[in-house]
Amino acid sequence: MTRQSQYCTFQLGPLFLGVEVAKVQEVIRHQQITRVPLAPPEMRGLVNLRGQIVMAIDLRRRFEMPDRAATQLPTNVVLRTDDGAVSLLVDEIGDVLTVAEDLFEPSPETLRGIARELVRGVYKLRSQLLLILDTEKVMQIPAQATVRTH
Repeated sequence: MTRQSQYCTFQLGPLFLGVEVAKVQEVIRHQQITRVPLAPPEMRGLVNLRGQIVMAIDLRRRFEMPDRAATQLPTNVVLRTDDGAVSLLVDEIGDVLTVAEDLFEPSPETLRGIARELVRGVYKLRSQLLLILDTEKVMQIPAQATVRTH
């Protein structure tokens, strides 16, 4: 029998991304974000989840995409990490998909720029590619990130 993996999926602009279900603590709608002065632009700020303070990383900024429209509120995909919970801000949540592990492939050559570093591989689905996010790399905000206030 073929081994299978489950992924929590979401949209980020034109990208269809997934993270292992086992890493996901919860998915919640938009939460108020408290900005952190002098934080890198990828770190949108802090979110209070029922008393737990969680860092929110904007995946659009991490993938060097334009910011979402002011009317488009992000969804929080809260991940469990060794250092505590971290929220990834995404455009829209998808479904939990179960895929056969033997369909996993390295990232295609057509994937360029920062996306190539942040995606660890793909699954070819019937209608689209599911890009598997390397959550460890996503949370490593580059040292050369410009420090500025928003």
